[in-house]
Amino acid sequence: MNTKANLRGLYAITPEYNGDTSNLLGQVEQALRGGAKLLQYRNKGTNQQQRLLESKALLDLCRDYAVPFLINDDVHLARHVGADGVHLGQNDTDPVLARSLLGPQAIIGISCYNKLDLALTAQSLGVDYVAFGRFFPSKTKPTAVLADLELLAKAKFALHLPIAAIGGITTANALPLINQGADMLAIIEGLFANNSTVQSVATEFNKLLTM
Repeated sequence: MNTKANLRGLYAITPEYNGDTSNLLGQVEQALRGGAKLLQYRNKGTNQQQRLLESKALLDLCRDYAVPFLINDDVHLARHVGADGVHLGQNDTDPVLARSLLGPQAIIGISCYNKLDLALTAQSLGVDYVAFGRFFPSKTKPTAVLADLELLAKAKFALHLPIAAIGGITTANALPLINQGADMLAIIEGLFANNSTVQSVATEFNKLLTM
């Protein structure tokens, strides 16, 4: 699987599940059936055994659907389970170190919040995509800095990397982000908020992304 060729479309990010691994896997499979193109495992908990078991199970699930699997922040966990890469914040592992640990084939993405200069620096360091946001009110990160649509247009002009938009995105507000240059929509609550509709919501996002 040429993972770096797939950095377009719906980017699903797992919500917190408080140990309910079965529910996690069920919802993620719905997202994959609905056409998610990339999955990030985001678990800020301290239960290392749970994180290891869930990472392995999610990796297997992603392999079934030929979808790249990334882990949030934890380069060592990504290396241990054989994930396709990591997503880093500005205060996490240096992307150059992450590359040295995970290899040239790994996908390395980085959060750039509302700062184009951070994205330009990240590009020079060899990351594979950048993420901007939050663009809308977010339950996951309610105090995160706001980014505006103009930033996406500027980034599309200045960068040669895929661009992800994140933060409070729903099917109702996604289209302006796409029109301004977002290659990926990174979704947590807007995708996983309701067990019964994950697949249909993923399908709807994909329709918007292919318009």
